[in-house]
Amino acid sequence: MPEKFTYLLVDLMCIICPLAFSFHPKVNFYKQWRGFFASYFATSLFFIIWDILFTRAGIWSFNPRYTMGIDLLGLPIEEYLFFLCVPYACVFTYYLITIFFNLSRYAKAAKYITWALILFLTMTALLRLRQLYTSVTFLLLASFLLYVLFNRRSLLPSFYLAFAFILIPFLVSNGILTGTGLAEPVVRYNNYYNSGIRILTIPFEDVFYGMLLILINVTGFDYLTNRYKT
Repeated sequence: MPEKFTYLLVDLMCIICPLAFSFHPKVNFYKQWRGFFASYFATSLFFIIWDILFTRAGIWSFNPRYTMGIDLLGLPIEEYLFFLCVPYACVFTYYLITIFFNLSRYAKAAKYITWALILFLTMTALLRLRQLYTSVTFLLLASFLLYVLFNRRSLLPSFYLAFAFILIPFLVSNGILTGTGLAEPVVRYNNYYNSGIRILTIPFEDVFYGMLLILINVTGFDYLTNRYKT
């Protein structure tokens, strides 16, 4: 396969199984598409604007060697697909957990985890204000976790379990995008703007960027699907 399809292949790898199983009779996730897509459009707009600004600021960039060469507002088309494929897979996983597991008894543990995360993220961000990828990501995630804690707390146990399930596939796909197994990374980071800590080739901040992306999508999905039921 030509190298230029690498990023597209990563996107497809993320969504193909969740999409196929969306029509399984015990899941029927396709019946929840209204809530998912309503949440997705609002969330993706926020992340795409963020992405455009950080790309123009030189905080990260995209390697044309691994993209098809179709760009819009400075982002390859595969990046726009990323904000569909990854949230779809993650919200699908969250939905499976909500229909097959009752995790309400773990609400107190989820609350403690959330407060610990908020404290860690806030302190780290304040110590690294000049490293914009670190500080912006951590402060946004800490703020949104605080919002969820006081407004949508019941979703947190299922969200954390979903994130745990997603973590390995996330590390695999993100590892490819950051250069694992490739001659060069697909997404290139300017280390001046991050902590420089890597999980293999993956910037440490990517874990929390991914958490924020998933949490906002899950929160919107949870709110809208419950609203549509009433």
